[in-house]
Amino acid sequence: MTRIGRYIGSLIVVCFFITSCTTNKVVTYKKVGGKHYPTAKKYPSKSNSNSKTGTYRASNKAVSKDANRLLKTAKSFLGTPYKYGGTTRSGFDCSGLVYVSFDELGISLPRNSSAQAGHGKEINIREAKSGDLIFFNTSGKSISHVGIVERIDNSGIIYFIHSSTSKGVMISSMDENYWKTRFVKAVRLL
Repeated sequence: MTRIGRYIGSLIVVCFFITSCTTNKVVTYKKVGGKHYPTAKKYPSKSNSNSKTGTYRASNKAVSKDANRLLKTAKSFLGTPYKYGGTTRSGFDCSGLVYVSFDELGISLPRNSSAQAGHGKEINIREAKSGDLIFFNTSGKSISHVGIVERIDNSGIIYFIHSSTSKGVMISSMDENYWKTRFVKAVRLL
């Protein structure tokens, strides 16, 4: 194979991993003083966003015991690398993280994000609270990524834990342009 052929082949593989997450994606975060700080950016408004600010916002609501247990499980995997089809500490994909975290509560879910999106009750993103699932289209075709709402800060910004192909299990913000423009729906299981 020629040098250009290998380069193009490598480029295709890299593009595949960056855009695909039919079952997995992990996002990383910056840790400063024991707290997680994802980058926040404004992005264009959508039908279920706040039309005044052009951002997704939710109110900061009390967290249930089940949601606390779910998040404790999911957060125990922060920093775990991405692994397609992974469901162990050696690696997770996005749906594997959700699958294992909910399994700790005795809730069985399918093993891929598009099938997980069919469970629970669909809610408006402004009604989201800790423990809810949020789904994204990162492939350009349909739901291909999932995360668990980790918290809503005082200004209503939604943070979620997930597994990205590039950074593994991490916490990201719905205020990040990448996620804001790819959001599909939110679902409540708890």
